[in-house]
Amino acid sequence: MEIKGLTKDNILKISNHKKEADWVRDYRIKSYEYFTKTNKKLPFGPEFNLNFDDIIYYKSTTDELTDDWSKVLKPIKSELDNLGVLESEQYMAGMGVQYESEVIYHNMLKELVDKKVIFTSIDNAIKEYPDLVKKYFGKIVKNNDNLYTSLNSAVFSGGSFIYIPPHTRLERPLQSYFRINSKGMGQFERTLIIVDDDSSLHYIEGCTAPTYATSSLHAAVVEIYVGRNSKCRYTTIQNWAPNVYNLVTKRALVEENGTMEWIDGNIGSKLTMKYPCCILKGDNSSGTCISIAVASNNQIQDTGARMIQLGNNTNSKIISKSIARNGGNATYRGDVKIKEDATNSYSMIKCDTLILDKDSISDTIPTNIVSNNTSTIEHEATVSKINDASIFYLESKGIPKEKCEELIVLGFLEEFRKELPMEYAVELNQILKKNL
Repeated sequence: MEIKGLTKDNILKISNHKKEADWVRDYRIKSYEYFTKTNKKLPFGPEFNLNFDDIIYYKSTTDELTDDWSKVLKPIKSELDNLGVLESEQYMAGMGVQYESEVIYHNMLKELVDKKVIFTSIDNAIKEYPDLVKKYFGKIVKNNDNLYTSLNSAVFSGGSFIYIPPHTRLERPLQSYFRINSKGMGQFERTLIIVDDDSSLHYIEGCTAPTYATSSLHAAVVEIYVGRNSKCRYTTIQNWAPNVYNLVTKRALVEENGTMEWIDGNIGSKLTMKYPCCILKGDNSSGTCISIAVASNNQIQDTGARMIQLGNNTNSKIISKSIARNGGNATYRGDVKIKEDATNSYSMIKCDTLILDKDSISDTIPTNIVSNNTSTIEHEATVSKINDASIFYLESKGIPKEKCEELIVLGFLEEFRKELPMEYAVELNQILKKNL
C-alpha cells in the first residue's frame, strides 16, 4: 500500500488502514488542521523549501509484525543483513526494525518480558496498552508545537514504544533501526519512552537510506519521560543519504534526581535540524547532550541542544563537535534557559569546530539565559583547522599523508566516540572514513 500527497482523505486512509481507535484518528485530523491552517511556526533553524505534495506519506511491504527473521521478506532481510543489522542484534537486549512506514521486526530477551518491560512498535502499543499510551502521548511534544510536529502527528507511522517498570535496570541496550528505501519517501516514526522510578535504560537508534535524485523527508518525534532516580541514555547515529531532509524533534522530561543523556551523531542527510531537549523539572535532575555533526558538500548540519532548567540544583552539559569539509555547513544552535525558580543550578556548553578547507563554514548560535542570581552558565566555543605542523609531525612518524587528516579528525571526535558501545564505535569509525 502506498499513499502520496498530504490531504485529509489520505490521513483517514492511513488511520483506517491501521484500524485505529477514534481518539487516534481525531488526533491525526486535528494535527492536519494545525499543519495546513494555523501552525506556521518553524523550529529554530535554517529556512528551506520542500514540496510536501511530492512526498509519499505511507508505504508498507507487509502489515505483519514478526519476531522471526525467517518470516521477513528475503530481499529486505538480505538488505538489512548487508547493513549489519542482524549481526548487531546479538549485543542487544531487544531489537526493532522499521522499513519504510511500518515496524516489520521486533524481538526482546525473555528475561525482560518476565520483568514486565514493554518494547514494541507505537502502533502496536496504541492497540495493546491504550491507557498507558494516552497518559503520555503528545504531552511533551504537542501537535501544535511547530510545523513539523504537526506534520508528524498527522501522518505518524512506526517508531518504538518502551516502558521500563519501577526498580528495573537493563544491563544491555534496546535498539531500533530505521530504513527509508524508496524514492520520494517520507518516514514519520513516533517514539515514546517511559523510564519509571528507580530504573534505567540505554536505547540505541540507527538509520540509513539509499541515494536518489529526488528528495526524501524524515520528520520524527521522540518523547521521553525519566522518573525519579532514573536514567535514560538515547544514542543515535544517523547516516541518511544526501537527498534526505532530516527534521527531528526530541524532548525529555526529567523528574527529581533523574538523568537524561543524548548521544547524537549526525553524518548524512542534505539538511539536518535536530536539537535534543531536556526539561529538567525535578530538583537535582541533570541533562547531557554530546553530539557530532559532519557536513560535506551541499550539506547543512544545523544541530545542537536545548536545556530548560526548572528544578533547584539542576545540572546540564552540552558538548558539540562539528566538522565542515568540501564546502559543507556545520552549525551549532543551542538554547539554554535556567528559570527563576531553578536556584543553584549550572550549565556548561562547549562547542568545538574543525574546518577542513576554505570553502566550508560554521557558525555558533547560542541562546543562554539565567533568570536567577544563584545559577551559572558557562559557554566555550573554538574554531580551528588542521595546520601544517600537525601534518608534518604525523608524517615524521611514518604515517602516510592521506591518513594524517583522518587520524586528526578521529582524535577530534574522541569525546563522542568513547560514549558509544564498542561495536557502534567501530561502525562510526568506518562511516567517518567513508565520509572524509
